[in-house]
Amino acid sequence: MYLPDHFSETRPEKLHALIQANPLGALVTHSANGLDANHIPFELLAEQGVEGSLQGHIARANPLLQQLTEGMPVLVIFQGAQGYVSPNWYPSKHETHQQVPTWNYQVVHAHGRLRLRDDERFVRGLVARLTRSHEVRSEQPRPWKMTDSSADYISRMLAAIVGIEIEIEQLVGKFKLSQNKAPADIAGAAAGLEARGHAVLAQAMREAEDGA
Repeated sequence: MYLPDHFSETRPEKLHALIQANPLGALVTHSANGLDANHIPFELLAEQGVEGSLQGHIARANPLLQQLTEGMPVLVIFQGAQGYVSPNWYPSKHETHQQVPTWNYQVVHAHGRLRLRDDERFVRGLVARLTRSHEVRSEQPRPWKMTDSSADYISRMLAAIVGIEIEIEQLVGKFKLSQNKAPADIAGAAAGLEARGHAVLAQAMREAEDGA
């Protein structure tokens, strides 16, 4: 990933926060069949290992399962806020006419090694935790839980998936938030994005300018 210094984010708490807020990761693998990408919701265990670990599951019917090997290197890409930035939002554009369009975004690349966790206890615990977390996020008046279904049905569903765990060896963050622009241009671009529904990205730009 092309990573100019002014867009580099290295603070673990910031990288972990982006993953936790955007848990659907693109798991990129390379095998004899070539490159593949699967989109999986992950649970981040920030305190496990040096850089944290990721846990998720895939369908037993997914051909990916036959391509995975214990300890194979993988990449998981997490994307946060993103949006198009028009030159018209920069005050300096109207003075110099020397600005061009760009795209602001936040991404984290998690590099690590994969373990297969094909055991019912691991998968059951993972699904329970993911369910609790995301039912709360979706603001359900009566959050769904596994005991809402019969034990036999849940057992059949759990048997159809396989757990995976990735020990993170390196986290690379790119927060492209107009840090290379003048303060007035940052403010103008943030206002333009916010007016078009990109409030999270606009706030991230303001925080980056303040060094937060």
